[in-house]
Amino acid sequence: MTEHDTSLPPTERRNPRSAALDELDTLGVLQLLNAEDRVAVDAAAAVLPQLAPVVEQAAERLRRGGTVHYFGAGTSGRLGVLDASELMPTFNLEPGRVVGHIAGGSAALVDAVENAEDSEEAGRRDAAQLGADDVAIGLAASGSTPYVGGALSAAAEAGAETVLISSNPRAPLADRAETVLTLDTGAEVVTGSTRLKAGTAQKLVLNGFSTALMIAIGRTWQNLMVSVVATNAKLRDRTVRILQEATGLQEEPARELLERADGELKVALVTTLADVAVETARSLLGRHDGSVREALAAAYGADEGSRG
Repeated sequence: MTEHDTSLPPTERRNPRSAALDELDTLGVLQLLNAEDRVAVDAAAAVLPQLAPVVEQAAERLRRGGTVHYFGAGTSGRLGVLDASELMPTFNLEPGRVVGHIAGGSAALVDAVENAEDSEEAGRRDAAQLGADDVAIGLAASGSTPYVGGALSAAAEAGAETVLISSNPRAPLADRAETVLTLDTGAEVVTGSTRLKAGTAQKLVLNGFSTALMIAIGRTWQNLMVSVVATNAKLRDRTVRILQEATGLQEEPARELLERADGELKVALVTTLADVAVETARSLLGRHDGSVREALAAAYGADEGSRG
């Protein structure tokens, strides 16, 4: 089947541009792979208008105490688990707020678990804890993975927001999701190997979704990683640099302030920028869901009121 055949999903068709793949030298193979990867970038860009409302809906639900869940098998499942696991150290996101589920469980992260993706019931079980304030995002390059279908069905029945991300414009699971994001990645360089373009496009969309989501709930300030958890020397040095960059403090005063703020970068930022005590800064952040921007606005507003 060539790329123009329609009897198979695009991800399962043969790519005519790579028909002589095994005749190319190593550089030629790498150049072809790289050229096809550019298709993934364009595919991710094309769905951004549809992705933006998903981010906004997820942010609203997180603010209400809800959670976001990714469901996938194989490469898709691994990408979902990876994206979810990186949010805690980068944005200090509490455990359980964004969760990745992979067919076959944690063992499937490193080894293929035979037939795991074929179990719709397993998907239902993994989504059984979802409720009306939650978001379920199904990841399936083919758009037909039974595990993902089971998870989306269970999530929908519970009233959760449901989203499908696939590379198949005729995804059989499309009717199980309120929003369908179709990534037009076409046939792979190696036929059926969706760890290539389809996986790359999924990774781009997940990066965009989760980063925009963290920005929406106040886990950054300007373009600075102010929620980073300083769990090692490298990250502790990074918090000092961020504080210096944001406030103009020299290194030693910045380190001293961070020590007084118990290492909490946001508290140190608000303390300096709003010219308030550490405990006042901590209280302001607590009243505004940890948002530096909103805490500063509240502090400036209080100052203006006292002057008026």
